[in-house]
Amino acid sequence: MARKSATGRIGIADVAVKAGVSHATVSRVMNGNFTVDPDIAARVRAAAVELKYQPNPVGRSLALGKTDTIGIVVPDLANPTFQAILRGLSRAAAEDGYRVLIADSFEVSSEEAILAGEARRRCDGLVLCAPRMSDAELEEIAPSLHPLVLINRTTAAAGIPSLVVDYGQGVQDLAEYLVGLGHTRLAFLAGPAGSASNGLRLEGLEAFKTRHPQVDVTMLDGGSDFDTGHGAVDSVLASGATGILAFNDLVAMGLMSGLHERGVDVPGDISVTGFDDIPFARYTTPTLTTAAVPIAELGGQAWRELRALIRKEDHDAPGSRYQPRLEIRASSGPAKAPRPAAHG
Repeated sequence: MARKSATGRIGIADVAVKAGVSHATVSRVMNGNFTVDPDIAARVRAAAVELKYQPNPVGRSLALGKTDTIGIVVPDLANPTFQAILRGLSRAAAEDGYRVLIADSFEVSSEEAILAGEARRRCDGLVLCAPRMSDAELEEIAPSLHPLVLINRTTAAAGIPSLVVDYGQGVQDLAEYLVGLGHTRLAFLAGPAGSASNGLRLEGLEAFKTRHPQVDVTMLDGGSDFDTGHGAVDSVLASGATGILAFNDLVAMGLMSGLHERGVDVPGDISVTGFDDIPFARYTTPTLTTAAVPIAELGGQAWRELRALIRKEDHDAPGSRYQPRLEIRASSGPAKAPRPAAHG
């Protein structure tokens, strides 16, 4: 009977002794190298079966230069939008036998490059989801992370697919809808300063204001979470706006909660809209008007793009720009007479 290694586990040395070959020969056979003589290869495989040898997955990954793992870096895993993207990515990758390693930067842009580099060293490819780092930082680091797919960012670096939601058009559609309800004083609760999608929303609102000079649009500092919206009640009331465009659904939900605590009726006094259409949006009270993004589809397509890069396949990607769809619900309604802005 073969002697087990010090760990009590049958190892490559045991198979080599049993088959009467070198360690290197066993390694080549186990890794599918077809240059080994067929008779010797058969002897090695027979020895491995007899000894119930299981290759070390870490060692095998090092030998093959592949891990069957991909990485994804997200700004905030607590955000249901990023959870849904991750779910779509994980399910699609699992169908091809790949696992997903997750890194959360907690909205700290200075950590993203470090996390991305560490994740890429442990994986066969990487997805950067809505990175907050500057354009210069992204351009500098992107080539070293290849194979790489970007979600909601673009880069001039060659061979890096980008999947982008048209947030600019989405926020314009929401603003147009509110104007159609008679709202002439709007407020935008902005997202994180480093968010590229927030920048696209701002660009969209500038285009909207050009078309509707009669509409007053107030820009308010915000963020991306429930607490941000809840804490924005004073600034929203002070703006005198009757229609609110929140950066995302979480911010909108936080705002509606805060307005309810103040006795402000939604949508009777103020209409509130979100963005993304996370699963909770249809269960709020009132249900949330929002711009729906095909979130899970983004994750699945990110895997297909990354898979093609990993396998070095020719790949004609479908449209990489996704259009949001308005979901009209109960949090928006006709405008009341404009309220005066608060003073002092």
